[in-house]
Amino acid sequence: MLLTRLASFHFSYSVVYRKYIDIFGKYVDMEHTYFFDGDQKKISWTIENIQSRSEESRVHAEYFYNIVTQEQSRYIALHVGIFWSIGRYIIKNGDVIKVMLDQRSMFDRLAQNKPTDDVFIEKRIVFIDQIIKQRDLDVKYQLIDPNENKATKLLS
Repeated sequence: MLLTRLASFHFSYSVVYRKYIDIFGKYVDMEHTYFFDGDQKKISWTIENIQSRSEESRVHAEYFYNIVTQEQSRYIALHVGIFWSIGRYIIKNGDVIKVMLDQRSMFDRLAQNKPTDDVFIEKRIVFIDQIIKQRDLDVKYQLIDPNENKATKLLS
């Protein structure tokens, strides 16, 4: 009986931990806004929520450096940044992520499931979808103007 109580307490705590209390006192999922960008040399991302803002940039791994296209680099940034955010406990299971896309072709592929001929991009999408499914993330895609992308400045 004691083990049952401990298990149910742990479950309740973990459910509360990934949510925040809104102004009406009810628990709701955390909502994040995710910006990302990439070029042939670097990737960058910015993730914001009501509690924090995190910015990161990375030089591409040697086997991607000066080899991938800008669009391929952006898919890498989307994948790596979400994975990084989970590892840093910024994104938790069940959270809402508004992914800000400043490229029409990415919006068409991710939000409207239009296929692409790029095998590299399709493989990245498999990894991205896997993370989304494993973590039960509610992902919403939004098309923005390239000037609004907060991660672009991190590439300089």
